[in-house]
Amino acid sequence: MTERINMPFNGFDADLVQFLKELDKNNDREWFTANKARFEDSVQGPLLEFIEALAPRLEKISPHVVADPRKVGGSLMRIYRDTRFSNDKSPYKTFMAAQFRHAQGKDIHAPGFYIQININETLLGTGIWQPPTDVVGKIRAAIDANPKAWLKARDDKKFVSLYGPLAGESLKRPPAGYDKEHPLVEDLKRKDFAAFRTLKPKDILKKDFVAEAEKTYAASKPLMQFLHDALELPF
Repeated sequence: MTERINMPFNGFDADLVQFLKELDKNNDREWFTANKARFEDSVQGPLLEFIEALAPRLEKISPHVVADPRKVGGSLMRIYRDTRFSNDKSPYKTFMAAQFRHAQGKDIHAPGFYIQININETLLGTGIWQPPTDVVGKIRAAIDANPKAWLKARDDKKFVSLYGPLAGESLKRPPAGYDKEHPLVEDLKRKDFAAFRTLKPKDILKKDFVAEAEKTYAASKPLMQFLHDALELPF
């Protein structure tokens, strides 16, 4: 990979998405090995630069959310697929992603921010996805105990204007202990408390993309604050 030392982040290069398109058609180790240098220069390297540039901006949103630009063990997620329990043995993901977790996120399931660059779109995410039973139970209890605070966070105008409605799966029936006539029963049935803003491929090429990501994540502060309060985590 071409050496990058404190280089400013000025948006991604179009070859990032082009690389993913070609990988989608050539998802094998031989092709990837032949294009490994290109992957490092056009995909991995720029994403690490993005993470590094985003770090001080995320700190302004919350000092407890971490953007770690290490190649291994940091915010950047691996492109290699875990095929052990899958019928699809394709060795590589055809998207790139990074997650920005709470500082305590390695030990507990905590809310965070997310980016996923796909061939046809980019997703900027916020909240908590697929939390375990005890965690989702705490969030449901907080919604039940503080319905006004929940609605204020869920329906915040700036948040909704960028993200739209919450995403994810829901139970078919109300969770144990909650009446089907509860005024917030649909929210209590949620398995996920997350939202995603969808961007076009060309949006990530803009020089101010890191600022756009910061604005998007900052708009979800009411939701993130509610979730962190529910889990008794600092935000």
